[in-house]
Amino acid sequence: MTAHRRRSRKPRAPLRRAAPVLFLTPGEPAGIGPELALRLASRTRAILVADPQLLAERARRLRMRVKLAEYDPANAARPRDNEIRVVPVALRAPVRAGTLDPANAAYVLETLGKAVALVQATPRSALVTGPVHKGVINDAGIAFTGHTEFLAQLTGAPTPVMLLAAGTLRVALATTHLPLSAVPRAITFEGLKAVLRVLHRGLRERFGIARPRILVTGLNPHAGEQGHLGREEIDIIEPALAALRAEGLNLIGPLPADTLFTPRELARGDAVLAMYHDQGLPVLKYAGFGHAVNVTLGLPIVRTSVDHGTALELAGTGKADAGSLAAALKLAALMAARA
Repeated sequence: MTAHRRRSRKPRAPLRRAAPVLFLTPGEPAGIGPELALRLASRTRAILVADPQLLAERARRLRMRVKLAEYDPANAARPRDNEIRVVPVALRAPVRAGTLDPANAAYVLETLGKAVALVQATPRSALVTGPVHKGVINDAGIAFTGHTEFLAQLTGAPTPVMLLAAGTLRVALATTHLPLSAVPRAITFEGLKAVLRVLHRGLRERFGIARPRILVTGLNPHAGEQGHLGREEIDIIEPALAALRAEGLNLIGPLPADTLFTPRELARGDAVLAMYHDQGLPVLKYAGFGHAVNVTLGLPIVRTSVDHGTALELAGTGKADAGSLAAALKLAALMAARA
């Protein structure tokens, strides 16, 4: 019987997945967002959701050579060289760099709404947001407390969780933009459990941490000092942590916030959950301002943002630092690739 020779087959090269698609909203049109977006879109191929005329005027002011083209969803992952793609949204009023105008508040929110819809319709995509000015949006008669709450409303997310990351330091918040007097009432047994579940899942799915360790602060000085400085730790925080440990979550706390943010303590965890905005974020921003990233967990989409404001005094000067937006775009791409 004649033996048949087998032909050797070359192994097939693995199929390359398309790069994630990033939609970028520049935020407040009178701030630094438009110029930062222009500087980075040419490098990252992010798609800008903004007024093309605003972008062109800001580019001329800064003597930037840019080629703007309307975004074509049929070619989301295949941009042409040296081309910045734009999803056009019309301004409501002319813009002067550095000068707020409540007339454009609706424009800012429309860019966000359109960008969210595009991310929801585009596989392997993410939303990256530039800084908005909460005050001028409220001055326009629109109730607005921040991106986190607004995006949760747009996407129907019941428990959005705000997290800022600077390298391996990650700080999430149990409450976000509230007056300090309202914080104790906002921390409840069920609410805290919901936030921690979202944070645990987000660390696994968005950051790729298989078994997240979460450090949890107390609300009061010295984590309540066994009830002498407040009972929230005893009555709410400790019972919530115990219930979640029974579900398998690795939670450490409640810990005094004044000693938690030391290198030795931080080495014990992958993220910190602080009870309120100014308990956790001053430390994070001190450690990483200019390259930190704001992440919203608990949304059905990937969303990252900058760690700074509109910097009106720098708008149109070309002096604004793009480090945080660059970090936000990079992290968004990594998260979208895991989705």
